[in-house]
Amino acid sequence: MKGSFRRRGCTCKKKRCTCGSKWTYRYSIIDPATGKRKQKETSGFATKAEAEQEALRIQGELQQGTYIEEKNTTFQEFALEWLSGYEKSGKVKQSTIDIRKSKLRYLTKHFGGIKIKDISKLMYQRFLDELAQNLARKTVSSIHEVGSLIFKKAVELEIISKDITEHVEIPKKIETVEDLENQEELPRYLEKEELKQFLKSAKESINPLDFPIFLILAYTGLRIGELCALKWRDVNFEEQTLSITKTIYNRRNKSGDYLLHTPKTRSSKRIIDVDDLVLDVLKQYRRSQKVVNLDDRENHFIFTDDKKSGPLTTYYIYRRMQKLLKKSGIKHRISPHSLRHTHTSLLAEAGVSLEVIQHRLGHQNDRITRNIYLHVTKPKRKEASQKFAKLMGGI
Repeated sequence: MKGSFRRRGCTCKKKRCTCGSKWTYRYSIIDPATGKRKQKETSGFATKAEAEQEALRIQGELQQGTYIEEKNTTFQEFALEWLSGYEKSGKVKQSTIDIRKSKLRYLTKHFGGIKIKDISKLMYQRFLDELAQNLARKTVSSIHEVGSLIFKKAVELEIISKDITEHVEIPKKIETVEDLENQEELPRYLEKEELKQFLKSAKESINPLDFPIFLILAYTGLRIGELCALKWRDVNFEEQTLSITKTIYNRRNKSGDYLLHTPKTRSSKRIIDVDDLVLDVLKQYRRSQKVVNLDDRENHFIFTDDKKSGPLTTYYIYRRMQKLLKKSGIKHRISPHSLRHTHTSLLAEAGVSLEVIQHRLGHQNDRITRNIYLHVTKPKRKEASQKFAKLMGGI
């Protein structure tokens, strides 16, 4: 085989290396600019066999004329270049860009000063393994998505010759029996009586926003961003419907600092039916808006901040919910999104079909809807237990 192999930086006096230095493959290519031969090398291999496998690939590409001379760009340099193009593409929402930025920090902290061509599949896999020790698998997967986007773009631009993020494994924590036994199940939704109790507290609140906001969330299953983005023109009082065409994104949880995005998925754009109670509460709230002059006359958002005259932030609604939960004596750790789960559970208890619930929630696939659909309420769980006991007839 053309080229040579060696352990770079090995200081061992004996033939058997114990210092842990990596293998390097050194070879020569013809510089297309000068026509002269020049030396190249690729390193970072844990074993000689890995280096030899890479050598076979390189020599094969040289013979076929498909070889790409990898650049000396560091990971951080290229990652910043990739991010700039990603932001300017106009194909992704600002909320997605912000999430990608936060995950990119993990990658640049670990690989920042390393030449992107010198990052091996083994190095990348070990990086993911280390992350998995302290982070949730979903978070590690999200970081890997960013890494994959960067390396794929580097291959596309011929900065490197191969994508080392392909076929890596996202580590999965193996749960022990002790983990499962000690795991506290946190309620993600309210039972029917708890919901009544919560809405009663909202109705009695001196804050005029509380009752209409939480009634709509509970009675429609809207996402909190969809609720904040609602405008009066989205309400059809004659047809008794709400049109869901947008969602709000608060970058810094500050009123006035927001972006309107298209819905989360294609199926999230929908028209849903609402009952008389929701419409009556909305009518009453609109009348009170006009009396105290709090309506946002420019954009006509339904729920507005009286100081900034813009839509409410999602964080504001979260804080109001925590206060109302405390007031109503409900100790569950839940968020406004939990009312969406509550809506689904109670619809299931009422016998509404999965297809109707799926459309109402604006879910893209059956899996998500089914998972929430199976959040059976307390009466259903007791009924199942009692039916089984009755079937067995005792022992």
